[in-house]
Amino acid sequence: MDAILKNAGIEDIGEKVFSGQRISDEDALRLFACRDLHAIGRLANFVRERKHGNVATYVFNLYLNYSNVCILSCQFCAFARKPKQEGAFEYTIDEMVKETKTAYDQGITEVHIVGGLHPKLPFDYYTTMLRELKSACPKISLKAFTAIEIRHIAQRVAKKPILETLQILRDAGLDALTGGGAEIFNPEVRDKICRGKETAEEWLEVHRLWHGLGMRSTCTMLYGHIESHADRIDHLRRLRELQDETHGFTAIVPFAFEPENNHLSHLHRASAFEDLRTLAICRIYLDNIDNITAYWISMGLQTAQIALSYGVNDLHGTIKQEKIFHMAGSQTPQEQTTFALEKAIREAGRIPRQRDTLYQIIDKDGPAPRLDLPTGVLV
Repeated sequence: MDAILKNAGIEDIGEKVFSGQRISDEDALRLFACRDLHAIGRLANFVRERKHGNVATYVFNLYLNYSNVCILSCQFCAFARKPKQEGAFEYTIDEMVKETKTAYDQGITEVHIVGGLHPKLPFDYYTTMLRELKSACPKISLKAFTAIEIRHIAQRVAKKPILETLQILRDAGLDALTGGGAEIFNPEVRDKICRGKETAEEWLEVHRLWHGLGMRSTCTMLYGHIESHADRIDHLRRLRELQDETHGFTAIVPFAFEPENNHLSHLHRASAFEDLRTLAICRIYLDNIDNITAYWISMGLQTAQIALSYGVNDLHGTIKQEKIFHMAGSQTPQEQTTFALEKAIREAGRIPRQRDTLYQIIDKDGPAPRLDLPTGVLV
């Protein structure tokens, strides 16, 4: 193994990784400059195995977007619509409950809910939605809202402090925040791809406050657009620093920019090489975030399966009717069965296990259920 790393010029970084030392920003930049994907993967796989053994996980979940009506106009976004614009939609709470209950009866443990910054939905739409979903599906885990949604709901809708708003949403049934909206933290990049969105500090503040309530969330990184490798490392460093402070992130979900149907369509999507290298470096650099999730809805299940040998220990979930990436041009399926996810994990030489929203193993005493029914079928 030393010869592989020596030939790649990263033997000294390997020594840090094998001894459990934290790598520096400069080390991470060298990894991004390294073209030997196999050598980087060996390091990432070592960290994955140290943390998780040979287990890889997935969650049996449903995706719901309550609305795509949004007051922002992010340059990279193909999902948002203005009120009354063609393609705009908005679910009623009854519709949300109906779709969730259908999937819940099939066994899902989580519903993942995000939407646009709707200018007219009242505060009680969000609180009632959470309460009604919990009432209809008592054991469901509600993972909902990005940091910018929280800021919008608190400041523009409820007109309450962010901490108080988070407390009210938690009491209404919110179990975890999503990690969406982080994009890339560099302010110059944000100004070009999501002008008007919250700053890096504002995104981090929401998660810091949520973690302070004893709650958990995921984090994300959108790569493969106009950012540099240094921008990616700056982004990861800020996440690592907040995790040092709060220990509230359960996982990071990095995903590539989808270049179709938006104002940045002249760019090309990141390659599979870049997907795998980025995931591997996330695993090596983020020593204090336990889980690295490969978002198959973006990279495809085949690349996500390969990523299980490049530091990834989780394949996300079954999902269903994902809209945000598909409206941006993603050609992947909109859902996977638990059977397909387990098959991909086994073929990669890993042991499949179903997890919950907090990345805790559900099926501790036996093999994960081999359910092959699609989730969230609409009736």
